[in-house]
Amino acid sequence: MSVRVPLKLAGERERESHFPSRVPPSAHLIDTFGRRHNNLRVSVTDRCNLRCTYCMPEEVTFLDRSELLSFEEITHFVRIAAGLGVDKVRLTGGEPLLRKDLHKLVRMLVAVPGIRDVGVTTNGILLEEQAAALSDAGLRRLNVSLDTLDPMRFRQLTRRDGLEKVLAGLAAAKRVGFHPIKVNAVAIRGFAEHDVVPLARYCRENGFEMRFIEYMPIGADSWEREKVFFAHEILDLIAREVGELRPTNSDPTAPAADFAYKDGSRMGIIASVSRPFCNHCNRLRLTADGKLRNCLFALDEVDVKSLLRSDSPDDTAIGTIIRGNVWAKWEGHEINSAKFVKPDRTMHTIGG
Repeated sequence: MSVRVPLKLAGERERESHFPSRVPPSAHLIDTFGRRHNNLRVSVTDRCNLRCTYCMPEEVTFLDRSELLSFEEITHFVRIAAGLGVDKVRLTGGEPLLRKDLHKLVRMLVAVPGIRDVGVTTNGILLEEQAAALSDAGLRRLNVSLDTLDPMRFRQLTRRDGLEKVLAGLAAAKRVGFHPIKVNAVAIRGFAEHDVVPLARYCRENGFEMRFIEYMPIGADSWEREKVFFAHEILDLIAREVGELRPTNSDPTAPAADFAYKDGSRMGIIASVSRPFCNHCNRLRLTADGKLRNCLFALDEVDVKSLLRSDSPDDTAIGTIIRGNVWAKWEGHEINSAKFVKPDRTMHTIGG
């Protein structure tokens, strides 16, 4: 049985609770390491129409819909967070396009003062039929998960069919004018050796930005580090088979290290295991059932749904919870240390 070892903050202090006794006043969401948080990931559902092996188990009981935050509750929370400096929101799941009328939520969030960027991460299965409505609602940024172009390996990884629907969704998103469209692939040893090059070529030819993500310990299975196909291996494969890459000036708070081909087309690698970006992390997460998490790998979380559903929601109290949650954020996930403890939640219940 794993033992949860308390991590230390600067100065060897014990990790504080959700409600640290002293959070310095600030116009922004700052943690004890000086990281400013302006990027909110909001999961709108834990349901999914795939069963990706690195994300969730085959058999799963989903939340009752009454447990999910409503669009109004999500917008209320985002409005409070925007007042604390959050200006970017990304909608995730589960599969967010399974949430009925998602475009209506997009329209609500785009209208929140201070929010300048609303994006969606989707597996693309339902994208062809929803791309136009999402674009009309004001969505401009789109990430589509696609780990392989081979139908058999797609079935192995997702435990479902549907590759042709994802490709049709990408084509539809391009037609209606989404830009940039980023394609995310989890690089798992045994698969990535076959899929990195075809995916990189496909994205380069179609004007998409490829993002390879190192396999992480956030799924239903036990953590197997030997499954990680590392960033340097990905770069070597692409350089040999696709084209020479050069590093570009990346946003220091972005999880991806960006690269460009000679023709200017771009790709990136999110090396959460071999090159953690925790020192510059600017993200916090709201789960579909109203729990606030300051890290994807957090071992604890705080409920805000009860406050949002009260007869007279106290925005000041919710803001204090957000500040406290960010202030208590640890230095990093420590995947590469003996202290690492795999979270109880799997990715589909947290939000990608």
